Amino acid sequence: MNPRLSLLQPYPFERLRQWLAGVTPNPLLAPINLSIGEPRHPTPALLLDALAAGSTGIAHYPMTIGTPALREAIAGWLCRRHRLPAVDPGREVLPVLGSREALFSFAQTVLDPTLPGQLVVMPNPFYQIYEGAAWLGGATPMPVSGVAARGFATPWTEVPEAVWARTRLVYVCSPDNPTGRVTTLDEWRTLFEQSDRHGFVIAADECYSEVYFDEARPPLGSLAAAQVLGRTGFPRLLAFGSLSKRSNAPGLRSGFVAGDAALVKAFLLYRTYHGSAMSPAVEAASRAAWNDEAHVRANRREYAAKFALLQPRLDAVLPCAMPDAAFYLWARTPIDDAEFARRLYEAANVTVLPGSYFGRAVDGVNPGSGYVRIALVAARDECAEAIDRIVNFTRSL
Repeated sequence: MNPRLSLLQPYPFERLRQWLAGVTPNPLLAPINLSIGEPRHPTPALLLDALAAGSTGIAHYPMTIGTPALREAIAGWLCRRHRLPAVDPGREVLPVLGSREALFSFAQTVLDPTLPGQLVVMPNPFYQIYEGAAWLGGATPMPVSGVAARGFATPWTEVPEAVWARTRLVYVCSPDNPTGRVTTLDEWRTLFEQSDRHGFVIAADECYSEVYFDEARPPLGSLAAAQVLGRTGFPRLLAFGSLSKRSNAPGLRSGFVAGDAALVKAFLLYRTYHGSAMSPAVEAASRAAWNDEAHVRANRREYAAKFALLQPRLDAVLPCAMPDAAFYLWARTPIDDAEFARRLYEAANVTVLPGSYFGRAVDGVNPGSGYVRIALVAARDECAEAIDRIVNFTRSL
C-alpha cells in the first residue's frame, strides 16, 4: 500500500459521524442537516432536459479534452462573467468531472515526487482535499492561518521567503470555504508577485463564485485579477469552476479548469491517462447550464433572501459575520465547537460541522476552533426552523 495513505486524516463528515455515534437526538424533532455543503435548491429543468436529450451520446467514448462546443460555452461564460477580452477554448479551457477531483488530481500533475522538501501552501482553515493532494503528491502541506481579528484573511505577506522558495503549488479558495471571504486584488497581487519570483503554480478554487448577494458586486475571480494586473496568458494560474453550486447540480459532476495554456496542456496529458473524460450526456447538460444565466440569478435571489432573514437572527446569539459569498455561516460558539455540535444534535436534532475539523494547529493554535460551519442549503422554511432551534439551544446553555 502507498505509505502516504497513513498521512491522511479522516474526512470531516466521517469525523462528525463518529463523534455523533451513540448520541440519541431529540425524537420529537425532525432531523435537519446543515453540516454538508450540498445544494438542495431544485436543479433547473433546462439541465435535466439537456441531460436526457444527450443520453444517446453514451454509445460512444467521449474525449478527455471535451467537445469544442463545450469548451466554447465555458470560454464564453468566463468572458462574460469576468469581463475578459478573450479566453482560448482550445488551449486555455478543459472540462473536468467537478472541481473536487480536478483540485486533487492537478497536484499530481505539478508536484515532483522525487524533489525533497517541496511544499504545498494553503489557507487555514481549508478544504481538506488540498491537504490530501499534497501528501499523496509527495509534498508537505503548509497551512497559513487566518485569524478572526483579520476577518480570516490569509496573511500571504507574512509567509517567509524560505517557505515560498520551497513551494511548488498554492491553493486559494475564493469565495472561501468555510468563511465565505473573497480574496482581494491586493492579495492576488502578492501571490502573483511571489509566483513570479519563485515559480510556483496557483490553483484557484472558485466553486462558490456564483453564490453571492448583490448582483452589482460579483466576487473578483483569479482570472479577472490577473487581467486587471496585466498578466497576459494567466501565467502559472489555473481557475477551477463548477456547476454544483452555481446550477444546483452536484450529482452532475461537471466543472472546468481555465488559465495558463501550458498548465492546461500538461493537465490534459495527465487526465488522458487518468480516464477523466466527461459523458456526452453530462456535456449536453453542461453546455445548457453555462449558456444560461437566468437560473443562476434566481438561485442567488433565494440565497440572498435566506441570508437576509437568518443571519441577523443567528448573529444575535452566535456571532457570525455576513459572508462575502458562498452559502455558509461561520459562527463563533460559546463552548468548544465539537462539543457544541454534539450537544446541539442531541437537544435539537440539527447537524452542523465543527470548525476545528477544517483547521490544523499551527504553533499550537487551530484557527477553526470555537466556530461551526452552518450550510443554509435547504429550503427557506427548513433553514429558518433550524436557526430557531440553534438560537433556542444556545440561549439554554
